[in-house]
Amino acid sequence: MKLWGGRFESGPSEVFERFSGSLDFDRRLMDADIRGSQAFARALERVGILTAEERERIVAAFDQIRKEPVDPNAADEDIHTFVIRKLKERAGAVADKIHTGRSRNEQVSLDTRLWLREESGRVRALLGVVMGALLDLAGRDPDAVIPGYTHMRRAQAVLWPHYLLAYFEMFARDAERFAQARARANVLPLGSGALAGSGFPFDREAMAQDLGFAGVTRNSMDVAADRDFVLDFVYAASMTMIHLSRLAEDWILYSSEEFGWLELADAVTSGSSLMPQKKNPDSLELIRGKSGRVMGCLVSLMTTMKGLPMTYNRDMQEDKVPLFEAADQLAGSLEMARVVIQSVKLNPAAPAAAAEESWVVATDLAEALARAGLPFHQAHQLAGRFVLESVRSGKKPADWTAEEMQRFAPEFTAGFAELLDPKRGMTSREIPGGTGPQSVTAALAAARQRLSEMNV
Repeated sequence: MKLWGGRFESGPSEVFERFSGSLDFDRRLMDADIRGSQAFARALERVGILTAEERERIVAAFDQIRKEPVDPNAADEDIHTFVIRKLKERAGAVADKIHTGRSRNEQVSLDTRLWLREESGRVRALLGVVMGALLDLAGRDPDAVIPGYTHMRRAQAVLWPHYLLAYFEMFARDAERFAQARARANVLPLGSGALAGSGFPFDREAMAQDLGFAGVTRNSMDVAADRDFVLDFVYAASMTMIHLSRLAEDWILYSSEEFGWLELADAVTSGSSLMPQKKNPDSLELIRGKSGRVMGCLVSLMTTMKGLPMTYNRDMQEDKVPLFEAADQLAGSLEMARVVIQSVKLNPAAPAAAAEESWVVATDLAEALARAGLPFHQAHQLAGRFVLESVRSGKKPADWTAEEMQRFAPEFTAGFAELLDPKRGMTSREIPGGTGPQSVTAALAAARQRLSEMNV
């Protein structure tokens, strides 16, 4: 069944039918297509195209169709023609009225927007669970100290919960992006026609209220040409996958024998077909790998859209594959990340030893010198010479006594020896957003409150 054809003397070739069909991937829009068509039937009744009895028959037929499975190998061009064919089978000739004043261009936009509204909410819920798991993990070892890194070199000591809160903030921004993507999708395109607006006096605001949209689109040509709302979602998905991939990379390293900070559960690791001793972080490696697939979806769709003239072009049919692929890979990765986070165990002694044996306290020494009145450039130089002497002599921070420090430099008064303990230096960082213990405790409480208010 075609929704067009009077202009043509013959039908499309079998090759073109196969090449242009989209039922195999857009069939997941069936529920959205039915909901939109039921609302449109009510709008057709309001403008006198359908009688109340006809509208009731059509809406009831759609309810029955909703329960039917979609055969991806059916001969229908797409999900819209599949639904209309089923409607005609159940409702009879009145089904031919359902497209009065409606273009498939606006219908596709509507279906995708309806689907995206729900999918954005589902992703935000998954993000909320991951964020909650990070906070729970932080609560298990609230006082653990780890080295923070720049350039993959030990830089400064931080609290383990402070590190986890960094990823919480990334995912919080992701949740905001999906809320914004949902808001941009949440406007009704019906009434736009193919590109010039409908020739029937539909009450667009009434249709918007019927389908729960926040408002209506402002320009019919923009509706026909627009896939920004799809790109917004795929961009948000790509950003989330980048954050998941960075977390995965960290934990692949931290769970290795070289670090030994983390123990990944058996449930999220695998073995080797040859080497009996192996416990591989496959779950995290797959998250890291799938991030490339999702970012590829973004590039694919951006490339599809970049050169299209106004307004609709059939190229835009190709938005569904990257959209659905990105959504599926993102959801699976978030679920996997949640299981990993909930099952991982920190070995606090290992990162604490890494912090204590390295010179992550050097900045604490330089800042203490500056607070004592020494210009910071000079303080930085003195702390650097102190580290150099320690490296040359093979001394770790804990090997120095207060007396030895004073002999090295009189500026190191008796209290400076306390700063050789990484935990002591952190207490100077009680600034909002810092790693001071009190600041981190407050940040954890604030994060839990924000999560509870996220409306996921």
